[in-house]
Amino acid sequence: MILLSIGENMKKLFGKLDKPLLLLTVLYSVLGLVMVFSSSSVSAVSRYNKSSSYFFVRQLLFMGVSYIAGIFVILRMPTSKYKYFAPLLILGVIASLIGLRIYGDVGNGALSWYKVGPIKIQPTEFAKSFIIIYLAVYFNSYIKKKNPQPLAFLKPLCLCGLICGLVLLQPDLGGAVIIGGIVFFTFFSIPMAKNHKAVFVKVLGVGAIVAAVAAIYFGGDLLNSYQMERLNFRKPCTRYTEETGYQVCNGFIAIHNGGLKGVGLGNSTQKYLYLPEAHTDFIFAILVEELGVIVAILVILGYVYMLYRILKISKEAETLRGSILCYGTFLFLLFHILVNLLGMLALIPLTGVPLPLMSYGGSFTVNTIIMLFIVQRVAVENKTIKQRREIAAL
Repeated sequence: MILLSIGENMKKLFGKLDKPLLLLTVLYSVLGLVMVFSSSSVSAVSRYNKSSSYFFVRQLLFMGVSYIAGIFVILRMPTSKYKYFAPLLILGVIASLIGLRIYGDVGNGALSWYKVGPIKIQPTEFAKSFIIIYLAVYFNSYIKKKNPQPLAFLKPLCLCGLICGLVLLQPDLGGAVIIGGIVFFTFFSIPMAKNHKAVFVKVLGVGAIVAAVAAIYFGGDLLNSYQMERLNFRKPCTRYTEETGYQVCNGFIAIHNGGLKGVGLGNSTQKYLYLPEAHTDFIFAILVEELGVIVAILVILGYVYMLYRILKISKEAETLRGSILCYGTFLFLLFHILVNLLGMLALIPLTGVPLPLMSYGGSFTVNTIIMLFIVQRVAVENKTIKQRREIAAL
């Protein structure tokens, strides 16, 4: 009887999910697994002395755990419950980012990981999703107050600014930019009194001036030589023998090799250690080389439609909490897509930002899938409230 009841409840939940978004999530997860295997099989053996399926198996485990948590925990938990643990999540992230200075593991020139046995945990990725949850809970409560203090809405801004600063100190420029972008645009999307927004703009202006001065005087200390070199991003193929041009130029070569139809799945030449991060930062270049520009355009259009579905759910949300959860996820995915693709095309500095549902990475994959399931939970609540309203009107 218990199993039957659970099965009926899950059936009702799945009936209220956003089907196009769910289909895209599954399709991109499968495509991501295929591309991780194809792009990493050579480097797994040659560079890491592992089996050819090493990264594929790990990514499959990360995705499997995420989907199980999403289906059996996130979909079943009302977003109203988030208020009980959102403050703990944000404090936990701050503590973990500070702890990196003592216990962190260095990789790619940044102190960004905790190494726990065979797994590396990256607090910055959890910071992005936890910030979205915290802002949603905080401002949903804030707007319900009859006479909220004008400066009370700046409290989360201070906490988010602290997190952004700690990420920048790793140094992780890409992560700091994405966190800053999520916080900035989320703040402007929140309905608030004009005088409150004016205070926010003033504080933001002062913060921008302080940040600019700090960048001028301490930029060389905040970013190590590896990070500073990445700021030299234009015309990468003129610096092919230099580290600042080698990776991006080989990405260009991969795209050129692919043409319209690609060289065939598994037949990339650039993954033979020409692109050291073929399964992470440059997985899209390998996709273009193997599957062609036509498929790559379809993938980008699929991302656009995915973002549209999330934004639609955000606008239909019955609570500010649900709206911010979806809008924050929209920004989270949008910034990762833009920073990854524009960096790969040498239109902005390459910052090592992964591509959602495609790039290999445990912490990032888990957070991406969990946030997409949170959006689905908001969709479920939207339809549930709408149905109750329709029934009450009968």
